[in-house]
This record gives sequence, C-alpha cells and structure tokens, in this order.
Amino acid sequence: MPHTDPVAAARDARDIPALEAAIADCFACPRLVAWREAQARTKVARFRDEPYWGRPVPGYGDERARILLVGLAPAAHGGNRTGRVFTGDASGDFLWPALYAVGLADRPVSRRADDGLTLHRTRVAAAVRCAPPANKPTRDEQQRCRPYLVQELALLPELRVIVALGAIGWDAALRALAGAGHPTPAPRPRFGHGAEARIGQLTLLGCYHPSQQNTFTGRLTPPMLEAVLARARDLARA
Repeated sequence: MPHTDPVAAARDARDIPALEAAIADCFACPRLVAWREAQARTKVARFRDEPYWGRPVPGYGDERARILLVGLAPAAHGGNRTGRVFTGDASGDFLWPALYAVGLADRPVSRRADDGLTLHRTRVAAAVRCAPPANKPTRDEQQRCRPYLVQELALLPELRVIVALGAIGWDAALRALAGAGHPTPAPRPRFGHGAEARIGQLTLLGCYHPSQQNTFTGRLTPPMLEAVLARARDLARA
C-alpha cells in the first residue's frame, strides 16, 4: 500500500529518485507551504512569465556522490521557482563557478533545471526543503525536515565529505549524522569557515553560505569558497 505520509515514504525510500519524489510531496509545515505557494502565485516582475515550481525542492546531483553540500533552504525566486536547489538565484551564481573551478561541475552557470548541469561525484541539498520567509526557518520546521537529510545520507553509500554552507547547514548535518547513527564528537564541533571535523569515516567541512549578505560584503570571496571545495575534493579522492 503506498504511503500517504511523505516523511514515512522518505524513511522507506530505497533509492534517491524515491526519496526525491517523497520530498516533493511534503506538506508538513503549514507556514512554509503557505509561503512557498504564495511566492509561486505572486512571482516577481522579472519572472512574471515563468511557471514556478512552488513545492519542496529535493537534492540534486550524482547518486554516487562522495561529496554532499548542505545549504540552508531554497530561495523564494530561485529554487522555489526552478525546482532545483541553488539554481536561478544569486547564491547559485556564486556557487556554481566555484564548483566548476575545482572540477566538481561541468559548467560554471546554472539558471534552469533543464540546462544539463552535471555534478561530478557531488550532490547538493538543503537543511530545509521549502523556501522560508526571510530565509529563516523555525527550529520546529528544521526538525520536521530533518528525516529527509537523514535518509539522503543513508542512500549515499560512497559519501566521504559533507560541506556545510552556513551555520544552519552545519547544525543540520551534525543532527542528521547523529540520526543516521554516526556518533557526534565531544565537544560538539563548532561552525566556522574552514572548520573541519572527523565523524567516523566522514569529514564535515564548514563554509560561509554564498548568500548576498556574505558575498557582497566580502565575508566570502570566490577564492575562499574554492579553497573549501578543493579541500572537499581532495578528501573525497583520498
């Protein structure tokens, strides 16, 4: 009998496509559902003629990934519009050139979900799968979304490195790893740009989020982002 609960379906997912389908059907957080759908209806002027996805955004990339990037959440007029994480927004415009520069993507630009972008042994996901108001999901919303990341980790058997983009991504990764049965080091690793923590066979790396708040102020520069991604690449190959 098919699941009517997407979280239960995600926990039972035996492969990445099944997990992605479960995520896209989620209505667990009323505030986020209302926000993502309102943004999809009202749109913004520059995208007024485009259809919006307006649903939770699954992870994207190589199903044999050795590297997983964990961001915060889809942008209201980025992933919530295109249906692919970090696609069609300023954060993605900063992230993809860096992934391309270190050999983890086949192109430096991604603005549509059907543009053919290919990631090399790399996958990108988010702590929260729906666009939140003001980019600030509540703790309860983060907790409700966590089973999706836990199951994504379980379905990536070749995973070696997690890159947390921002403090929420770091916390989500640590909590998901604990949920997947990986012991959390004591004391609990603290987030910072370039932070590194060994958790079993995995390495967790910290990186400032490529949001405009960080990139416009120079808190995160292309060389800084490329350095973290190059470290992830080298660890994944070791």
